Amino acid sequence: MRFDVLTLFPEMFAPIQTSILGRAQEKGKIQISIIDIRNFSKDKHKKVDDTPYGGGAGMVIRPDVIYDAYSSIEGRQKAKVIYLSPKGTTLNQEKVKSLAKEEHLILLCGHYEGIDQRVLDEIVEEEISIGDYVLTGGELPSMVLMDSVSRYVEGVLTKESIEEETFSNQLLEYPQYTRPETFLGKKVPEVLLSGHHEKIHEWREEQARNLTKQKRPDLLKK
Repeated sequence: MRFDVLTLFPEMFAPIQTSILGRAQEKGKIQISIIDIRNFSKDKHKKVDDTPYGGGAGMVIRPDVIYDAYSSIEGRQKAKVIYLSPKGTTLNQEKVKSLAKEEHLILLCGHYEGIDQRVLDEIVEEEISIGDYVLTGGELPSMVLMDSVSRYVEGVLTKESIEEETFSNQLLEYPQYTRPETFLGKKVPEVLLSGHHEKIHEWREEQARNLTKQKRPDLLKK
């Protein structure tokens, strides 16, 4: 899986070099390139935005700078271009699984009052939001998307980790326990110590259903 990220703030992406995403890149399972849009400005001060036609607050990112940055990406013609925007469809687990089937994603991060609509119409295939709220830019949403999608790339996680997680079967994940066996007077459920795999599976399934009914009953309706 290859990700190319178009952003005005490449320094924000330090976290993707650590933990599971960092190891996945080292192993060559995923490839992430961060492209600084500002490098494609023809202004001597590297200005990338201008006032909106028709008036209004804030500044709008110019279409020519975005297009030139996009045009620098090799293989862009076969990539799926996603604009991270609160106007987009909400990212969920089904969408994550769908995106994981792609070979190349280009993620466009907006900022300020947005991006000139003409370049969005020209290059963007889909707009995606991570929730019904507004952030200062698309950098954090793009990291959320890369993290969630990368987990489904073969070799990044074990098959078992993906199969038994929250939302994998429209249920929340069951509670997890580890050593010590007793903590603050609370013991690990006896069934988990029994070694009886069928009973453990039944207990976990029951716990998952109870948690889902309590915290996310909307999932059971689905």
